[in-house]
Amino acid sequence: MFDTFTPVETDDGGDSGSSGACHALLKSPPLPAMAPLLDRIATASPLLVRGRVAAVIGGNVVVEGMTAPLGAICRIDLSGGDRCDAKVIGFNGVRPMLAPLCGASAFAAGDPVTLIADRFRVLVGPGLAGRVVDALGRPLDGKPLPRGLTHFAVDTPAPLSLSRPPIDEPLATGVRAIDSMLTIGRGQRLGIFAGSGVGKSTLLGMLARGTEADAIVIAMVGERGREVREFIERTLGREGLSRSVIVVATSDQPASLRVQAAWTATGIAESIRDTGKNVLLLVDSVTRLALAQRELSLAAGEPPTTRGYTPSVFAGLPRLVERAGRTETGSITAFYSVLVEGDDHQEPIADTLRGLLDGHIVLSRTLAGEAHWPAIDVLESLSRLQPHLVDRQVAAAADSLRRDLAEYRRHADLISIGAYRSGSNPAVDRAIAIRESARRLLTQRSDERFSIAQTQAELIALTASETTPTSTTDH
Repeated sequence: MFDTFTPVETDDGGDSGSSGACHALLKSPPLPAMAPLLDRIATASPLLVRGRVAAVIGGNVVVEGMTAPLGAICRIDLSGGDRCDAKVIGFNGVRPMLAPLCGASAFAAGDPVTLIADRFRVLVGPGLAGRVVDALGRPLDGKPLPRGLTHFAVDTPAPLSLSRPPIDEPLATGVRAIDSMLTIGRGQRLGIFAGSGVGKSTLLGMLARGTEADAIVIAMVGERGREVREFIERTLGREGLSRSVIVVATSDQPASLRVQAAWTATGIAESIRDTGKNVLLLVDSVTRLALAQRELSLAAGEPPTTRGYTPSVFAGLPRLVERAGRTETGSITAFYSVLVEGDDHQEPIADTLRGLLDGHIVLSRTLAGEAHWPAIDVLESLSRLQPHLVDRQVAAAADSLRRDLAEYRRHADLISIGAYRSGSNPAVDRAIAIRESARRLLTQRSDERFSIAQTQAELIALTASETTPTSTTDH
């Protein structure tokens, strides 16, 4: 489709006048006005590959008369005059099977299908800050995309293991329960495990507003339409939105778009990381992503395995989360929320994510019922990298407080009914004495933010006394 110009060399090895000029043109940086054109040329398919719709199976479209690689993007020209993009997700024999990336359902046998890209790409760049886009990168906030954006493939492989430097820099989140007991590092990946209605979205908003990051990318996968704007305006706020890119695929959209939203958000985060910045990636939720992937896989004929989930669901999760982390140029610190079914933290998706990530934060319905906000159960939560991120004094204080909280929980029934006699067990006495001060340290309002130095100083002061805990600062 496009001609390739090759400079002509002279016999003595030097360039002729015209070829020298051509060399200079090729080596010089492109003019700003030419950058969008060169970008389109680089992403264009050199061949026109066409086929036609042969069948529709469970919402997926089977195409005959053409071939396309896995992950390629095709365009279907519907008989009514509309167009629908679709992604190759598998094969029915030798025929590609496409998952529509639109809400159209009026497919007819014989509808023309054209291969338009070998990979899915979205427009990225600094101008996306403060914008809300859909799973295909199209704006949802009523404003056109800014100029100067470039195409970026959102399904790239994860960085090589030996190209990942160790995570050795603590990252302040502004949430005291995390910064004191679950200190995380820049480039770490954690899961937030919670049932419905225990403050998961509120915690994500606190992380978005308080975490020290150059940019924030948020994926809202399968969210209720009503809650999107509510999250943006009430939970995230103007301050959080100003440095965020939000990718939205609501629950009523096709499963392919719900899956694509997580990959698009990860790709946008990678494009920012590759410029040398530190990115915070929030994906809410991986459970809805897994349900959407299961829907696609079952429609494609894949057999269900564990609790109805297909093998491709468990194969796709590590491919997604491994793309976050630290590289030589920048970092992606990622939080993946998991909506546990019936508060069962051993269900397949939660159990799989717990083994893939570098830590987990568990939100407790019991603590939420006691107005303990955020409802982080620090005894059930873990940051695997905390021992490498804090000094010995902070680590010892965190371990001491953890032992006190565990001792209180172990004897909670006796204490609540008045059956425990003071002085019979020094460890229980200390746990009772430190109880309220520990609660004040581990709770805060959603609009409060604390420095990590202040939080760790309060933790050390709290555990320094054997009998009378030091009170925390009155907020």
